[in-house]
Amino acid sequence: MKRKTFIKAGALALAVSAMWTSGAAVAEDLKIALIAGKTGALEAYAKETETGFMLGLEYLTGGKMELNGRKIKVLVKDDQSKPDMGRTLLAEAYGDDHVDIAVGTTSSGSAIAMLPVAQEYKKVLIVEPAVADAITGEKWNRYIFRTSRNSIQDGLAAAGLLKSGGSVAFLAQDYAFGHDGVKAAREALTAVGSKAKVVHEEYAPQNTTDFTAAAQRLFDALKNKPEPRVLAIIWAGANPMSKLADMKPERYGISLAPGGNILPVLKTWKSYVGTEGAIYYYYAFPKNPMNDWLVAEHTKRFKAPPDFFTAGGFAAASAVVTAINKAKSTDTEKLISAMEGMEFDTPKGKMNFRKEDHQAMQVMYHFRIKKDQKNEWDLLDLVREIPASELPVPIRNKR
Repeated sequence: MKRKTFIKAGALALAVSAMWTSGAAVAEDLKIALIAGKTGALEAYAKETETGFMLGLEYLTGGKMELNGRKIKVLVKDDQSKPDMGRTLLAEAYGDDHVDIAVGTTSSGSAIAMLPVAQEYKKVLIVEPAVADAITGEKWNRYIFRTSRNSIQDGLAAAGLLKSGGSVAFLAQDYAFGHDGVKAAREALTAVGSKAKVVHEEYAPQNTTDFTAAAQRLFDALKNKPEPRVLAIIWAGANPMSKLADMKPERYGISLAPGGNILPVLKTWKSYVGTEGAIYYYYAFPKNPMNDWLVAEHTKRFKAPPDFFTAGGFAAASAVVTAINKAKSTDTEKLISAMEGMEFDTPKGKMNFRKEDHQAMQVMYHFRIKKDQKNEWDLLDLVREIPASELPVPIRNKR
């Protein structure tokens, strides 16, 4: 009797062992939440981010969409650029969907609302493409990493073009992105030792279509000030540069200085040959195998080169893959340890997460609108790549 009992117990142990072995052989999906504002004013940005993120995962996994034996599953969620929805969707992703890591979102307001959720669930959130300085500043927590550039990086890149002096006025959107951008631009002028003076700030609603009154206030503020007179535009979405240009600012000796933007917007600037600015990414500027693949593959599939936020989505995918490979885990603490100071490849070249605030340090580009344009996307000349070492981004998170 005892022998039979022993045999049955042994058989049960073998069966349990077989079950565990079988379970271990079939690894759980690697779940990633991608939250983006696919509805609303920033829809184009969000779609580019999603395209770039998926292309990045494809490139980095050799088309297998697997990582360390785990099938990658991306859960795409539309927060409509609404902070309350962004917060809710991220909580759903962490709590109900049990994602390993999250990426997002498009709107700075929504991204800021999401930051405490990452802290509550103790899960990593990679911010892309929102730019507000507060994300890696006063609103930051240790679970937040950002692949996108921030407002001060934009400002520093642009300020370098105004070192010699002159007068500057700003036109920006009347919400977090615009106010943050102007604040950063002011700080950047000081940081690079520019002698240019800011003479006016003008804020307009995001849905503004008639810029006549705003433009006149800007022109009046600049027209009698020391040259060069620059009207800097900080605007997400349908940039108003063409409308401002139609009002002939040159009659007052005023030149327009747009920030970088997506290709459909840049196309509308074709006639403003010689206009200069600073940009996060333009497909023809970076020279590296990753960008070569992205440009070729995107052009083949979509009949157009990759855009500003496509590169950002790709960079976020690279950060995810590099972090998990380095950590050899999706455990949050192991990921944070791996990601602090981590260097990773992107279509722009190398980026690295600064240990102090987890901001990705990266190059920017000084551009000039081309005179000889061979096709509809041949728009910009590279004046100079601006290395990260020339962008003294302050640390503001009080870690």
